[in-house]
Amino acid sequence: MQQEHLFKVLVVGDLGVGKTSIIKRYVHQIFSQHYRATIGVDFALKVLHWDADTVVRLQLWDIAGQERYGNMTRVYYREAVGALVVFDVTRASTFDAVLKWKDDLDTKLTLNHGKPVPAVLLANKSDQMAVQQSKLDSFCKENGFAGWFETSAKENSNIEEAARCLVEHILANEESTVMDRDAGSLMLSAYTKKSKDRLKCTSCANS
Repeated sequence: MQQEHLFKVLVVGDLGVGKTSIIKRYVHQIFSQHYRATIGVDFALKVLHWDADTVVRLQLWDIAGQERYGNMTRVYYREAVGALVVFDVTRASTFDAVLKWKDDLDTKLTLNHGKPVPAVLLANKSDQMAVQQSKLDSFCKENGFAGWFETSAKENSNIEEAARCLVEHILANEESTVMDRDAGSLMLSAYTKKSKDRLKCTSCANS
């Protein structure tokens, strides 16, 4: 029997880092230089035929860059199970804001077992400037990110891979929740081993 999952995923980061461009590229395979700044929040849906037995529907919430300064993020974050945190590699101030966004997520949002939701860091606009990989490796490990990817919405690089990495962590958390609930039973889901085996995405600190 086919499993279907609906996951709410947040896409956060400062104004102008390319959140909307990443979502449009990922969901619709289009790119434009001219998107208006998101006001409040916008939504998109991506359907993934994950494997022969599993369909994953990602509800992507595009949170406006200025929202971190308001009180609405708690409402927007509710029931989310993962996040993509985006910065612009050409603007150092947007990287400085990453930890503020991560702290905002961790303060307002936890999974059922009390852990923070998995977050993957996107170093966006990598077509314009390279990043220091060792610096981001240690940054992600120190600050609890599931992993990081250099992305470019313009060149369509690593967006699918980053989303897949995040979904793998979300599925692993779903499995551990099910296993905790059914701890008294020997009936472990056949999906458990498969999801653990696949948790080897590159750039993931937990791999």
